Amino acid sequence: MRRVAALVAVLALVGLGAWLVWPSGGDVRGQDQTITVVDGPRDDQRVELDATYYPPKGGGKAPAVLLAHGFGGSKQSVREPAERLAEDGYAVLTWSARGFGRSTGQIALNSPDYEVKDVKQLIDWLARRPEVRLDKAGDPRVGIAGGSYGGAIALMTAAADPRVDAIVPQITWYDLADALFPDASGQGPANGVFKRMWAGFFFGRGGGLGQASAQDLLAPRAAVPLTPEQARCGRFLPEICDMYQQVAKTGRATPEAVALLRESSPSSQAGRIKAPTLLIQGQRDSLFPLAQADANARALAPGTPVSIAWFDGGHDGGTGEPDWLYDQTTAWFARYLKNAPQATTAKFTVTRDGGRDPGTRQRILLHPETGAYPGIEGTATTDVTLSGPEQNVVNPPGGAPAAISTVPGVGGLIAGATATGPSVALDMPGQSASFESAPLKAPLQLTGGPGVKLRVYGTGEVTLFAKLYDVADALQPPTLPAGLVAPFRVTIPQGAQSADVTVRLPVVDHTFPAGHRLRLTVATTDMGYATPAEPASYRVGLASPALAVPTVAAMEAPAAGPAWWVWAMPLVAIAVAAGIVVTGRTRKSDPAPAGTEVPLEIAGLTKAYRNGEKAVDDLSFRVEQGQVLGLLGPNGAGKTTTMRMMMGLIHPDAGEIRIFGQKVTPGAPVLSRLGSFVEGPGFLPHLSGRENLELYWAATGRPLDEAHLEEALEIAGLGKALERAVRTYSQGMRQRLAIAQAMLGLPDLLVLDEPTNGLDPPQIREMREVLKRYARDGRTVIVSSHLLAEVEQTCSHVVVMHRGRLVSAGPVSRLLASSNGHGPRLEDVFLDLIGEQS
Repeated sequence: MRRVAALVAVLALVGLGAWLVWPSGGDVRGQDQTITVVDGPRDDQRVELDATYYPPKGGGKAPAVLLAHGFGGSKQSVREPAERLAEDGYAVLTWSARGFGRSTGQIALNSPDYEVKDVKQLIDWLARRPEVRLDKAGDPRVGIAGGSYGGAIALMTAAADPRVDAIVPQITWYDLADALFPDASGQGPANGVFKRMWAGFFFGRGGGLGQASAQDLLAPRAAVPLTPEQARCGRFLPEICDMYQQVAKTGRATPEAVALLRESSPSSQAGRIKAPTLLIQGQRDSLFPLAQADANARALAPGTPVSIAWFDGGHDGGTGEPDWLYDQTTAWFARYLKNAPQATTAKFTVTRDGGRDPGTRQRILLHPETGAYPGIEGTATTDVTLSGPEQNVVNPPGGAPAAISTVPGVGGLIAGATATGPSVALDMPGQSASFESAPLKAPLQLTGGPGVKLRVYGTGEVTLFAKLYDVADALQPPTLPAGLVAPFRVTIPQGAQSADVTVRLPVVDHTFPAGHRLRLTVATTDMGYATPAEPASYRVGLASPALAVPTVAAMEAPAAGPAWWVWAMPLVAIAVAAGIVVTGRTRKSDPAPAGTEVPLEIAGLTKAYRNGEKAVDDLSFRVEQGQVLGLLGPNGAGKTTTMRMMMGLIHPDAGEIRIFGQKVTPGAPVLSRLGSFVEGPGFLPHLSGRENLELYWAATGRPLDEAHLEEALEIAGLGKALERAVRTYSQGMRQRLAIAQAMLGLPDLLVLDEPTNGLDPPQIREMREVLKRYARDGRTVIVSSHLLAEVEQTCSHVVVMHRGRLVSAGPVSRLLASSNGHGPRLEDVFLDLIGEQS
């Protein structure tokens, strides 16, 4: 069972992508269908597709969405997003592609003669459903979405069938030959380096695809005798099986292999895709990197609406950003399938690191966007000078031990399913040469694929792997953005001692903070790729010292940032924020005009998700000095969204927030008067409590005497424990230290999300006194909490929210006094108020 569980986990990472973690639906019920299709080059193959149809919730006619699964999956892989889309008013059809799940036929890798013909007949089937809206021409209004294998079929079908009105392909390929045989020197897959481990997951029997999908592995099935051909090839077409057997032996792409893989690639359909296309590609993806999405964007028919989103996820892990991806997808379909009046998604959106939530340890993800996709070929570049002598490197016998960058398919398992950001790689001694820049004088934003010219000494053909590290200092290991490497081959001409080669490094989005260095490493091995078995030695040097670093100017990180970055980030995020905040001092807000010393005023605040659903809806309330206000509401009430808008982290769609009379915008000087933390602490465990706070404050760039460290510590009440390592602290002590961190500088307004989360009753009582002490001298505290009894004892005032709207606001005592027989407890009143609004 352990082998089966591990296999299923790998398959999930290989093929299903972000679709597995989409938010689930509710009461929608699917209707199982068996749909017979005819395909093959001569239209003589009859295939039974196992499908499920989800009628739109609420009845009536609706646009249709075909939802395709990833490689190794089946229709069950996408059940939850299908239910959610049906709830949102779409007629949804899922199916197991030929050769997967319980569908018959053999896997043809999304061939135009097989899988594409199948999907065209699924559109025919939808056109006959009474719930599906038809265009004036009688064609069904239909979109296609899918991840990885499912993303490719969306692109391929859109090229072949003009009835497709919109597509949302995720983490998929443009050219499968280039993806499996990449060559960073630009000579194409015939010269490429075989992506051995990823290809093994695709084609090998060890991937479990010979007889069953990942879901079927967990269900007992009757034993069926296998023919020798089935045992060798499983459910693949024989020609695909033969191709894989050949390239797996040699590690080289034959012309036949390149032609077969490209036949199943959107690259073969360049200029034919006219359906509005939202391309979503993962930043942690060694199988189909970001450059594949860029190539798909450039291959669409001229004038086709296109949007690009790079998200925190992919085949190698990441958070997946399920809610954000769902909003992107439904906004696209709403625009092009429902003709909704709201604006489309941005032309280019990049997920960037905004630090960690100290309570959940999840990263805060920001989504800067531009109005036009700039592409990654023609972006502006900054030359960074590298230095280092020519260095000898060896290829070991058998290519082992090999360097490790990303471990294909299991990178997310090793680093955790929510791994994100740069990874730590491993280079073997004697097998790599490195060249390094001087410390950066200012932050450097890399968005695209850097270029460098190398000189390689040796004989014959040389296989090498280039990678670009972010080097902080001697105490921190270098990190490899997205865990990606650039494989390439260079041939030394007969009679020559060396050859020059220009290498294009992987496309990534990464900020190098000021003071960091860039390190280019060229290695002879990599675990994910096929390498020569014969031992050999080479010498590698720089043919040019310039490393060309591309940047999208409209999305470049600022050189200096405001206080809100620091107040919103825990200590562990300071390394990320250093390039933003350390270069300049936190700005002090100007003296407030007379009569504007109101800590917080919110008027008409509104924020909608991309699908039009309102997270905060016309919210208005006011908080006075000296109050401890409880912000209450059930999950989904809009509390967190409201708090993020208070801190300037996200923009409201309407209304405004004023802190001490000044309007809140990202970087507004008045935000230096606000302190916050979310749900719980995050500290360096080997440092003492005092050292953690001092390091945190140092990152703001403000003088130590402005921290009011002793006053904050006195309020927090940590005593002698302040000098002990944080790893020895109890949960309650960590919470109080986090409160002290938020109190540094004695901000006039303190915003806390679930400060008593995880505390026992005595610790909660201590936290209650901490908050009351802080507010005694006229400062103001806002607390979001689900512990209503504790709010009743801690807070002087409450604001109750439900579904984004204000339900009630005022003193706790007045709310209890007007309970009208509902009970003397705040919990009773709260439940009654929420019930009235449901």
